[in-house]
Amino acid sequence: MLKFEMLHPRMTEAALGYIPSFLDADDPRPAAKQIDANYQHGGGWSPQPEFKLLDHNSIKYPGDDPLVPLAKAKLRDETILFYRHSYVAIIQPDRTYEVARVD
Repeated sequence: MLKFEMLHPRMTEAALGYIPSFLDADDPRPAAKQIDANYQHGGGWSPQPEFKLLDHNSIKYPGDDPLVPLAKAKLRDETILFYRHSYVAIIQPDRTYEVARVD
């Protein structure tokens, strides 16, 4: 299970649900592959390409207000961020990213 750093004072580990258990630092697969395999009951990793990654790692869906990250973890060179409404972003070192809802 991957350990997340809380980025908001009211964020708790309990709010992350099972997401940390979907990720294992000893598993050589990238984060998206791990979530896809370990979250099959919820549909796996299903990216929503409409999201845009903004400065300071906020994400924005067209027509909605930006979401700021509430928790963060590192899996090797990937950054995994958790947002309200159970959105998760996986950001690569070159700032390419995917966002999916993992609830």
